[in-house]
Amino acid sequence: MTNQEFFAGRLKAEAPAFVKVIKALPAERADYRPDPRSRSAAELAWILAESARSAVTLVDKHRADWSAPKTDGGVAAAAAALDKAQAQLLERVARTDKKAWEQEAEFVMDGHAAWKAPLGEMMWGLLFDAIHHRGQLSTYIRPMGGKVPSIYGPSADDPGA
Repeated sequence: MTNQEFFAGRLKAEAPAFVKVIKALPAERADYRPDPRSRSAAELAWILAESARSAVTLVDKHRADWSAPKTDGGVAAAAAALDKAQAQLLERVARTDKKAWEQEAEFVMDGHAAWKAPLGEMMWGLLFDAIHHRGQLSTYIRPMGGKVPSIYGPSADDPGA
């Protein structure tokens, strides 16, 4: 199994949990943040969606320009945007050849290259960062009045599948 195939398998396995966590957020409390310096639940949900969308752009163009996501659409819209971008990413990764997977990509923030690395390395970094943000977001759910979904196994609120 290649690194690329393993990545696609992990992304496919992780994708449903991202959407479950966002859907578990009580929409009426989307502005919740545990500390004034923390991002709100809506901001984190949209960061996950924008990160997946940026990953699609990286596969297509080997360059993505990050912009802070808008949170106007609410958490349900963020979940839908994330689900769509993850499906597009899986499709793109499946048809990317080895040469493109190993070619340098560029992640741009505020007009400056913030990160340059082979595409495959960047995809793993984005996935790990998204998992980190999903973990942050999962800690918001119960204080917001929601029920924490099963991610890798049962939670106190969800026995899992």
